[in-house]
Amino acid sequence: MTADAAPGFGASDIDGVVERLDRFAYWSDECIPIPGFNARIGLDPLIGLVPVWGDVISAVISCYVPYEAYRVGAPPSLVFKMLVIIVADAFAGSIPIAGDLLDAVVKANRMNVEMLKDHLGV
Repeated sequence: MTADAAPGFGASDIDGVVERLDRFAYWSDECIPIPGFNARIGLDPLIGLVPVWGDVISAVISCYVPYEAYRVGAPPSLVFKMLVIIVADAFAGSIPIAGDLLDAVVKANRMNVEMLKDHLGV
């Protein structure tokens, strides 16, 4: 546990949060291999294929990562950066076709989880 972790969170609690967030990022950003390419996509870009509401729903679901970051004591500046990434991902995803491709390439949830892991020193 780092000095920046929230009071009441032990090392095992932090490890549990990080494990859940890693699983979340896997399912949202990289659970489906694309045959013939060395690439993977997750459920996030698939949900984003639904016009307008798909990107809104995806953004709301993605707020799980900054919420957990807040719970473990991440500074407001880090939580804000995570929210900016989510909003940018949602706006980019709302562009027909190009936005959906960009959403498949840019793995916003994975980036947010990695930022939190760097902050926690995990």
